[in-house]
Amino acid sequence: MPASPQTTGSSSTTGTSSTSGSSPTSGSPATGGPGLHIEDYALISDCHSAALVGRDGSVDWLCLPRYDSPAVFSALLGSAEHGRWLLRPVDDGATCERRYVDDSFVLETTWTTSTGVVRVTDLMPTNDDRADVVRRVEGVRGSVRMRQELVVRPEYAKVMPWVRRVSDPDGLDGLLAVAGPDAFLLRGGPMPTPDDHRHAGEWDQEEGERHDVSLTWYRSFRDMPSRLDVDERLAATLAWWQDWADRADPGEHHPHAVRRSLLVLRALTHADTGGIVAAATTSLPEDFGGERNWDYRYVWLRDAALTLEALLTHGYREEAERWRRWLLRAVAGEPDDVQIMYGLAGERELPEHEQPQLPGYEGSSPVRTGNGAVDQYQADVLGEVLVALDRARREGVPEDEFSWPLQRALLGYVEENWERKDHGIWEMRGDLQHFTHSRVMVWAALDRGVRAVREGGMDGPADRWAELRDRVRAEVEEHGWDADRGTYTQVYGSPQVDASLLMLAQVGFLPADDPRMLGTVRALEEDLLRDGLLLRYDTGPGLDGLSGDEHPFMACSFWLVEQYARSGRLEDAHALMDRCLACSNDLGLLSEEYDAGAGRQAGNVPQALSHLALVRAADALGSCEPEGHR
Repeated sequence: MPASPQTTGSSSTTGTSSTSGSSPTSGSPATGGPGLHIEDYALISDCHSAALVGRDGSVDWLCLPRYDSPAVFSALLGSAEHGRWLLRPVDDGATCERRYVDDSFVLETTWTTSTGVVRVTDLMPTNDDRADVVRRVEGVRGSVRMRQELVVRPEYAKVMPWVRRVSDPDGLDGLLAVAGPDAFLLRGGPMPTPDDHRHAGEWDQEEGERHDVSLTWYRSFRDMPSRLDVDERLAATLAWWQDWADRADPGEHHPHAVRRSLLVLRALTHADTGGIVAAATTSLPEDFGGERNWDYRYVWLRDAALTLEALLTHGYREEAERWRRWLLRAVAGEPDDVQIMYGLAGERELPEHEQPQLPGYEGSSPVRTGNGAVDQYQADVLGEVLVALDRARREGVPEDEFSWPLQRALLGYVEENWERKDHGIWEMRGDLQHFTHSRVMVWAALDRGVRAVREGGMDGPADRWAELRDRVRAEVEEHGWDADRGTYTQVYGSPQVDASLLMLAQVGFLPADDPRMLGTVRALEEDLLRDGLLLRYDTGPGLDGLSGDEHPFMACSFWLVEQYARSGRLEDAHALMDRCLACSNDLGLLSEEYDAGAGRQAGNVPQALSHLALVRAADALGSCEPEGHR
C-alpha cells in the first residue's frame, strides 16, 4: 500500500468530507510555493473554467474566462505575491472539514475555532454569459474573526493591475482591478483595504450572519455587470450538477468513485465547445524540483476518444454524440494536418513558453504555458480516434455524409505513414522510435476500418486494409517481442517495457489471458512496480530526453487493474483498485501521478486520464466478477 495516502471521502449522497488541523498559510517562503500539497486542493468549476481552492481557504489558481486563459491567481506556482484570494479565520489553530455538496462542484468548508464555527461555500455558478467566483460566509455558532486577502495578478503574475473603489450598477460598493482587456470586480462583504500591493481586511462573523462575496471577470471595455442573485445561482448550480449526475449509470463496483470521476470529466469539459482539457492546471511537477512540468489545459485527441467511450458506457448518449462532433471538427481538413492536441475550440497554435516570473511549485521550474508536444507525430492517436468512433458506430450513433468520409481519409493517412517512427504515447522528447504501442494502434486503426466495411456496411477497401493490418501485426510480433524474456517491449530492439503495452489487450490485439500478455504483465511487475503502483516506463535509458525521474502514473495503475480483472486475477485486481483509490484526495480527486514513498500526489490535477482509467477499471471489475458476486 502507498505510504500514508489520503483516504477517499464519505460516499453518502450529501457529499464527501474530511477533517484537518491547522493549515499552512499560502505563500510559505519556506518552500517558495503555496505551502500545500497538491491533494490539499479542491476543484470548483462552471464548465468554462476552474479554480483550485486550498485547504487553507486560499484560491491559489484561477484562469478566466477559460481553462486555458492566463491565470489571475498563480500562487499555486509561486507564493501569495503571485496572486491569490484568501478567506479564512484569523485563528491559525482553526480546523476545517470540507465536502462537495451532493453530486456537485460546490465546495463547503466548515471552520471551527476556539470562539465559534463558520461555514464558507465556494462555487463558480453555472452561467453561459459571465464568469464569477462566489464565496458565501455564514456564521454557524459564536463569533469568528475572519480575514480576507486579495492579490490580483493577471497574465501569470506578469501584470500589476490598477485597483480602485467603485460603485456598481446596483449601487453596491466594489473593488475593481483593471489590466488591459481584463477587469476583475470584487463585491459583497466588508471591503478590504490597500495593504502593501494587496487588499486585506478582517471582520467578526457572528452567528446567523451571512456575507456573499463575489469576484466577477469581464472585458474592461464592456459595461460593468450587475451583481448575481446568489441564492438563485447557488440553487440553480446545485440543481444543474445533480441533474447531470442523476443521468449516470455508475455500475456496481465503486459507484461513488465512478460517479465522481464522471463529474470530474464534465467539470473539465467546456460548456460551449465540448472540448475536454487534460487537467485544470499547468506545470505541477512530475518530479518535485525538476523540469518535468507541462501545460495540460488543452484537448488531447487520445483523451477525447477515451472520454467518448466512457460516456457511452455510462448512459451519456447525448454527450457522446457531442464529443464525436468535437472530434470530427478537430480533425477536419487534410489528414496530414491532424494534430495530437488542440485548444478548447479546436485552435491549432499552442506554442510553448516559459514563465520565468513564476518560481514553480516547490521550486519546480520552468513553469510552462502552451505545449510543444503539439508538433509531435504520435502514431497511436488516430488508432485511438478510430477505435472510439467504431465503438460509437456499434452503439448506434449513426454515421453521416461527413463522419465516415473523414474516417476513410484518416485511414488513408495511416496507410501512407504506417512505417514512420514517432514520439510515442508519452510524448518523448528524445529520438524518434518504433514504439510497440504505437505500432499496435496502427493495427487497431486498420482493424476498425475493416470492421466498418465488413460488419457496419460502410464503403471502403477492406481487403487492402486487412492485408496491411496483418502485415503490421507480423512486424510487431517480429520486432516488438522479446522471445528470451517472453514480453512485448517498449520500442523495437530494446529490452525495456512500457505500461502502455497494457493497452494491447484493451484494443483487441490479443486476449488479456493470452500467454504473451501474461508474460508482458510479469515483466511490467518486475520492472515498473514501485511501492505497489505502476510507473509508465523506466526513465533511466533517457528515451524521453529529460533529466530526473517521475512517480507511478495513476492511469497505468488502473490499466493494470483492468488487465488483472480480465485475465482472471480478481483478488489482485481488487487489491490494486483499493490501493489506487486510496491515492485520491479526500474529495475523490486524482492527480496524474502519486509519490507513494511520501504519500502525496504529483503532476497536474485533476487529471482526466486518471479518472477515465478509474472508470474503465471499475467497469472491468463489474464485467469480470463471477455471477453471484457482482
